[in-house]
Amino acid sequence: MALDQDAFRAVLGRFASGVTIVTVRGADGRDHGMTVSAFSAVSLEPPLVMVCIGEESSLKPMIAEATHYGVSILASDQEPLSRRFADHGERFDGVGFARGENGMALIAGALAFIECRVVARHRAGDHTIVIGEVEAASTENARPLLYYRGGYAQLER
Repeated sequence: MALDQDAFRAVLGRFASGVTIVTVRGADGRDHGMTVSAFSAVSLEPPLVMVCIGEESSLKPMIAEATHYGVSILASDQEPLSRRFADHGERFDGVGFARGENGMALIAGALAFIECRVVARHRAGDHTIVIGEVEAASTENARPLLYYRGGYAQLER
């Protein structure tokens, strides 16, 4: 029995996830980034994480060539940044960020930061899974921005 795509989306929408902005630097030195909710830990030893990048996404050409990427896990007050990086256009204009140890842009005010060296890429359906070995990470004190049932949510106190 084939699973209806709308039914599958409805099921997946019941899984609350954090919201991240994944960043890379292009060969021309320009910063590129996009909102990604398909992010997960893979391994503690060695420390590995994965992001899933759609084959049609604007970040796909840059991450296909990148040796490193950054992940900024967004805080609850960063919904506007999530929306901005989900749209097309110049995403970094006026956005505060710091350079990580590997040169990636890390979004100011985020809940946590992870800097990765790409160790593998796997094509899976209409996405590419990009596995990175964590080279640096840090946290801040804030509440997370969540994505649930097609919209943004926050944890209750």
